[in-house]
Amino acid sequence: MFGNLGAPEIILIVLAILILFGAKKIPELAQGIGKGMREFKKALKDVEDDIKISDKSDSSNNK
Repeated sequence: MFGNLGAPEIILIVLAILILFGAKKIPELAQGIGKGMREFKKALKDVEDDIKISDKSDSSNNK
């Protein structure tokens, strides 16, 4: 996906982010992204657990 990006393109992207958000906002943005990813992973795990529990109860009811 990102195989075509070279060093000049990555530097340009980083500079654009610095210009748009400023150096003080970048850590806050990264922290917000990290929190969002943690919440998403937790919700995904909860859904997987619910599916596993319902599968177990369905198979025990069918016997």
